Amino acid sequence: MPHLKHRKKLITMKSINLILMFGIISNITYAQSDSAEYYFKKGVAEKEARRFREAEKNFSKAAGYSPNDAKVQAGWGQALLEQKRYMEAREKYKAAFAIDAKDPEVLEQLAILSLNTRQWNDAVTYAKKMQEAKVGNSSNYIIAKSFYEQGNYGECLKYCELAFKEDPKRAETPYIAGRSLVEMSNYKKAAGCFEQAIERDSTKANWMYEAGLVYYAIPDDKKAIYWFERAGAKGYNRSNDYIENLANAYLNIKNYEKGLALMQEVLQKKPQDMELLYNIADAYYQTGKYDDAINYWDKALAIDKKNANALYMIGLSYQKKGEKAKGQQLCDKAIEMDPSLKNLKQEQKMPGGI
Repeated sequence: MPHLKHRKKLITMKSINLILMFGIISNITYAQSDSAEYYFKKGVAEKEARRFREAEKNFSKAAGYSPNDAKVQAGWGQALLEQKRYMEAREKYKAAFAIDAKDPEVLEQLAILSLNTRQWNDAVTYAKKMQEAKVGNSSNYIIAKSFYEQGNYGECLKYCELAFKEDPKRAETPYIAGRSLVEMSNYKKAAGCFEQAIERDSTKANWMYEAGLVYYAIPDDKKAIYWFERAGAKGYNRSNDYIENLANAYLNIKNYEKGLALMQEVLQKKPQDMELLYNIADAYYQTGKYDDAINYWDKALAIDKKNANALYMIGLSYQKKGEKAKGQQLCDKAIEMDPSLKNLKQEQKMPGGI
């Protein structure tokens, strides 16, 4: 009997210990939950006050107490996103997505961040999940942009068409389509896409310059000049390439005064540029200013004494001036240097068939 009493007392003590243990665990759990909620709310408040570094610290503390809370991970991701720490933000959104794959905001942010961090395959995957969940109106654009960056221009154009229907006001969609068409040398269709893009966003000077380059490639020099000039007026950098392209377009429409003035502007910065010297000389030749043409071909010849084309053109220029014997002698000398010029002798044509 005493043994049984002792046994009952032992069972009772074990029960009490278990109850106490479970109580302690519950208290710890509730305390952790309360702490997570406290730091989460504090993180939200700091984020709303645009103190994103402080928000990040509080979301981090909240995650320490409750690592499997999707809203905590997403809040943390947003605080990092606001600090432009895109790779880190993407990881937090991935953690939130792993906990709750049905949150539309998390899914959309994950797709956009994958695009912005150049994770093209992931961007396509998450964008397609957006479509399945009917989230947002940017999924086709994200897919189109990802395919463009991967060099898959056919798929890019396919999704550009869908993206345009999805959001016809998005300027980047026709821009990407235009870039894809340029890569496939379809310049006429590309030009239309660039104009659609600029119609939707007229702030992009570089888009205007690219439109000019596309029209120059068609070729449609008048439209090229229009877009080059618009780009310049919008603040596009007047680089040597920009000025030369504009100059060439003016020369192509036989506006030699403007074209030559622009060429001279570049020549001051690139005094030994052979192509530039040749183009200036050619422009003077075309306008009948043969002395000026000779002067610039002489400069090209001074840089490269074996430049048979320049010598041949000096000879032609002298003949045009009426000094036929001198001109013929120089042309013959040029042909000795480069026999391929011989077939031009009788016709007195410029190299290149001009």
